Amino acid sequence: MAAIIGGGGSNGMLKSMDANRYATKKTIAQGMLDIALLTANASQLKYILQVGEKHEFYTLMLTLISISICLQMIVGILFIVIGSLNINRHKDQNAAVILNDIILILIFVISIDNVIISGFGIEHSSQPLRLLHDEEAKKLL
Repeated sequence: MAAIIGGGGSNGMLKSMDANRYATKKTIAQGMLDIALLTANASQLKYILQVGEKHEFYTLMLTLISISICLQMIVGILFIVIGSLNINRHKDQNAAVILNDIILILIFVISIDNVIISGFGIEHSSQPLRLLHDEEAKKLL
């Protein structure tokens, strides 16, 4: 437990910070960011599947997006596990440190994966679909 001196109080009362509550809120915030990235990857996956093998890097993009989504699901499960731990107990502190390190490594890998996805990425997402529809319309004529 950490002690924080109250800033507004005239009596200089000492407030205590609940580290477990802070860690839980931090885990929830990280989970929300994970959901945002998962949503973006799902959108990218939908786009790649719509364009199909006409996309120049179809196999690479499909693989990278799938890896990113799988790793994010693993991180989400680990967030649930680490969120259930009570870091005020010594036994849970060791597990929390290990899980936190694993999550950090996985998030780093996910970040690198998504940088590569962006590099080979999806430019002007509506234009390739329009071109795809134009090609299909020409075939019908």
